Amino acid sequence: MQPTDYSVLADRYAAHRRPHPGVVAELAIGLTAESRVLELGCGTGNYLAALGERVGCDAIGIDPSPQMLEQLRARGLSSRALEGRAERLDFADAEFDRVYSVDVIHHVADRPAAFREAFRVLKNGALVCTVTDSEWMIRNRRPQSVYFPETIDVELARYPSIDALRDELTAAGFESLRERVTERSYEITDAAAYRDKVYSSLIYISDDAFRRGLERLEADLRRGPVQCVSRYLLLWGKKSPSAKS
Repeated sequence: MQPTDYSVLADRYAAHRRPHPGVVAELAIGLTAESRVLELGCGTGNYLAALGERVGCDAIGIDPSPQMLEQLRARGLSSRALEGRAERLDFADAEFDRVYSVDVIHHVADRPAAFREAFRVLKNGALVCTVTDSEWMIRNRRPQSVYFPETIDVELARYPSIDALRDELTAAGFESLRERVTERSYEITDAAAYRDKVYSSLIYISDDAFRRGLERLEADLRRGPVQCVSRYLLLWGKKSPSAKS
């Protein structure tokens, strides 16, 4: 499977994607206005903006897509965003109080390297958080897995298992691993985000599968709002207070 080309998705992401309130609340725990935070794969800046508004911390983002960063800067955010990759961070050792990514880890080509870099740039005693989906969550996405079931196998092939992530975090030096799940119910009245394929797995299913799913979704929407559930798993790790980067 080819890497997703976000240069053609950046404007759609900016138009449709929004931060998950539960994820923002979890990421903000323990942060203060004096905290220094790094987001890996910041995209168009949804979570940088949300954390800045909630906590007022110094939030920096990196992303490999110039087009995504262009959309971020067009929003006039005060957060700093740089072009870069999680596997090689252009920051000093022990510079951050928290490093996190949201729905990005399945795009990272070398996860062990990314976790080693996160460990290096974190201060001793600080936390890393990988926000992702478990296999159960992928199979039970609503509405995506209901109307586009072909995306399930696509996503299971892309997303690392939680056990694999735990092993990689441990190998990078993190300890005290823990998991949290956050869930939000909502409804949609329009299929625009799906029509625009703003969820990247829709790019990888056949045209026929996409058409069938979209027709079913639009037919149901004509009868009324479609009920949805958004879930994320947050996998946390801690850099020991006595660790050496």
